[in-house]
Amino acid sequence: MRIAQIAPLYESVPPQLYGGTERVVSYLTEELVSMGHEVTLFASGDSHTSARLISSCRHALRLDSGCVDKLACHYQMLENVMERVHEFDVLHFHVDYLHFPFSRRCAVPHLTTLHGRLNIPELAPLYRTFMDVPLASISLNQRKPLPWANWIGNVYHGLPTPPARLPSGRQDYLAFIGRIAREKRVDRAIEIAIKSSMPLKIAAKVDPSDREYYEREIKPLLHHPLVEYIGEISEEQKTGFLGNAYAQIFPIDWPEPFGLCMIEAMSVGTPTIAFDRGSVREVLREGVTGFIVNSIEQAVEAVPKVASLSRPQCRREFDKRFLASRMAGDYVRLYELLATAESMTLPAPRLDSSLTL
Repeated sequence: MRIAQIAPLYESVPPQLYGGTERVVSYLTEELVSMGHEVTLFASGDSHTSARLISSCRHALRLDSGCVDKLACHYQMLENVMERVHEFDVLHFHVDYLHFPFSRRCAVPHLTTLHGRLNIPELAPLYRTFMDVPLASISLNQRKPLPWANWIGNVYHGLPTPPARLPSGRQDYLAFIGRIAREKRVDRAIEIAIKSSMPLKIAAKVDPSDREYYEREIKPLLHHPLVEYIGEISEEQKTGFLGNAYAQIFPIDWPEPFGLCMIEAMSVGTPTIAFDRGSVREVLREGVTGFIVNSIEQAVEAVPKVASLSRPQCRREFDKRFLASRMAGDYVRLYELLATAESMTLPAPRLDSSLTL
């Protein structure tokens, strides 16, 4: 198939540092190319891909201090897509709802994967207006605020096959990775580590919108001798950071749409202790790839139990469920469904476990 992947421009594909959506788009694009599809990636100019790359900006926007209006670059990209629409059998958008007024008037089949939270009041009337736009979720839980939307599939994220040899995991520290934001609750991770008398290493970025929160509420907590703040790390550094950790702490306080770091840890055999929010129960397997908790106290109780888990079994669970090849195959089935559908408006399926591809 001739497939267009349309990525956000805030990070390169793959991202240089943090960037979950762009990383997933990269994994999907490379797998589709390896399957023999003709893929075009619309992304920032500093992206690296084996697909054809078309860019509307030279650099990823988050790291480009000279870019004032980031939305303007995205609209230029969408215009680039529409000018070439005749070149594709399917368009796959990863830019939330930004393209809806364009894609609904497009004769080429298109799919939108939603990567973010949907429990925002303004989204319900928007998605009702665009009920004809086919959507894919990244977890069934993500759909709950909009169960009536035009969902045509659910595709869990996947990662490339990691090295066969697992890191030892013998360094006695807990790991926190991602963003320092109120909903990610790194403060909980710090409290869990202190109460467990185990070091905590924090590899996380601070967005400008979270800077005040970091300065006022988190930075004072970083002076504890058990806490080490590393900052953002690259993809290459993740394997050692997560693989050598005793466990990952995922103490979220929001409806996490997926939680890529859970399967990143799983891929190197490291269990996760996660709070029961959002997609956690769809991703983790209790007592196999980690423990699901509802309080600080339960998390502290789970820490010593991690030693009883098998790291090879944790990795086998990843291989069975979360490889990028499985993700790409799931999306190709959706592309084929769209390409053969008599109408672009497809019935919205019920929200139940039978929808898992």
